[in-house]
Amino acid sequence: MEKDIFVRFLKSEKYMFYILISVLCSVTVAIIIKLARQRGVNYLQLLVWNYPVALLLTYFVLKPQIIPWTSNLPWNLYLPLGFLLPFIFICLALSIRFGGIVKTEVAQRLSLFIPLIAAYFWMNEQFESKKFIGIAVGLLAIVFSIGWSKNNKSEGKNTWIYPLLVFFGMGIIDIIFKQIALHTQISYMSSLWIVFTLALGFALIFLLYLLFIRKETFDKKSLLYGAILGIFNFGNIVFYMKAHKALPDSPSLVFTGMNIGVIAVGAIAGVLLFKEKLSVYNKIGLFLAIISVLLIALL
Repeated sequence: MEKDIFVRFLKSEKYMFYILISVLCSVTVAIIIKLARQRGVNYLQLLVWNYPVALLLTYFVLKPQIIPWTSNLPWNLYLPLGFLLPFIFICLALSIRFGGIVKTEVAQRLSLFIPLIAAYFWMNEQFESKKFIGIAVGLLAIVFSIGWSKNNKSEGKNTWIYPLLVFFGMGIIDIIFKQIALHTQISYMSSLWIVFTLALGFALIFLLYLLFIRKETFDKKSLLYGAILGIFNFGNIVFYMKAHKALPDSPSLVFTGMNIGVIAVGAIAGVLLFKEKLSVYNKIGLFLAIISVLLIALL
């Protein structure tokens, strides 16, 4: 009995450590993008260099089996995901620029209930209707946290569209990743390698667009910032996976800890490091976001 309690304690300790590191890596990605822009680094170019580093780390750390690229692979999933990863990363950077870290992290984390809705309506997955309470609260949180402030007009754009794209894009990405996981004849790590390779290809096309169509100057500093970004982006994925392995029987606990942790730490980072100002509505949205995650995970 005492041994079982000790084992559970060790597992919970590992889980807390892994989730903490994953949360810090996730928020650090947003901080790097924000700092890069403040220091005059081309934040769109640095996003491109995140992928070579993530790809190399995937190869050396996760050690995926490299499989031939044949027509039998689920390209209907790989190709859209390979495109969406860099595209939504660009939206993420623009959302952080115009909306701030707090709003972006809330939008990113509340995208979780898009896969829930898809599972219920299109995949015939049954779950208690009580979860729709959490989804409804999440929708309110999005409305309150993104806000419709006058600052958007001062930028000359409807900048609320960026966190909204992050919200929908992250949800769609999650759905596709779940579909890829169903292809058991191909290991998840092998699929991840292919997707990251495709994402790098689309990111390089975007870089060529910046350099030759928009006539931007190649920013050498973006290489360094992009490499650092790739390390933390990869760290977020790896330690989140480790947290699930530490508590294999409690996925909702891992899920809840990760999402609430990112929302909370992201809010602290945005307010303390970058003096982001939150209106009363934004604070209500932040509170509702945490409530929504708890409801979805625990009901």
